[in-house]
Amino acid sequence: MNYRIFSNKSESGTTAAAEGAALIRAAIAERGRAVIILATGASQFEMLTALVREPDIAWNRVTVFHLDEYVGLPITHPASFRLYLWQRFVSKLPTHLAAFHYLNAEVDPRRECARVSALLRPETVDVAFVGIGENGHLAFNDPPADFETQEPFLIVELDEACRRQQNGEGWFPTFDAVPKQAISMSIREILRSRAIICTVPDKRKAVAVKACLEGPITPLAPASILREHAACTIYLDGPAASLLTVA
Repeated sequence: MNYRIFSNKSESGTTAAAEGAALIRAAIAERGRAVIILATGASQFEMLTALVREPDIAWNRVTVFHLDEYVGLPITHPASFRLYLWQRFVSKLPTHLAAFHYLNAEVDPRRECARVSALLRPETVDVAFVGIGENGHLAFNDPPADFETQEPFLIVELDEACRRQQNGEGWFPTFDAVPKQAISMSIREILRSRAIICTVPDKRKAVAVKACLEGPITPLAPASILREHAACTIYLDGPAASLLTVA
C-alpha cells in the first residue's frame, strides 16, 4: 500500500479516477473485459464524476459489483446505494455496461448475499474503488471487523458511529431513521482485488486515516488491513491527511 496527498478533494478524486481508468483499460486490453467494484457515499462524489468522463473505456466490456446496501431500504429512498450508483454512475456512461450486479436487501438479504456471492466468486476483480469511514470502516465492515470470513458478502450490524456519519452526511432525516443492518462485501473479498483505489477526502476522516495508516493493523480499525495489499493506493486531500506524522 501507498498513499498520495493532494491539495483538495477535486484533485485527489480526479487523479484516483484517472489511475483507476488506466487499470480498467489495461484489463480490457489484457483479457477482453474488466470487473470492478464501486463504493458510494460523499467521499466518492469527485472520483465518480471524473471516472464517467474518462475517455476510451469500453464500458460495454465492464462488469460492476458494488460494496454494500442497507437492509430494508427501497431503491426509491434517497439513501439507497442502488439509486446513488444509477444517478451518479450508470446513467452517466456513454454506453451500456456488460453487467451491473446491484445488491437488493429489501426483502431477503441472506438470499441476496448468496446470490451475489455466487456471481462474484469466479470473477477476478481488476479494480476495487473504495473509501474509509469516519470509524475506519471498509465497506460496511464496522469495528471490530471480521478479518477471517471468506464469504464474499455478509449481513453486518452498523455501529453508532457509522449510523451517525450517514445521518450527518444528510442521507437520512434523523439518526433513528438510519437502518441498523446492511449487506456488505467482506474484508477478504475486497483484498482479493488485483488493485484497490481508495479515495478519502475531508477533515472528518483525519482521525480514521491516522489510525488506519499509522496505527496497528487491527479489526478495530478495519481499513488498516489495506496496508497488506501490495497494489492499494490511498488518495487523500490535505484535511484528511492533516494528522499523519509524515505527510
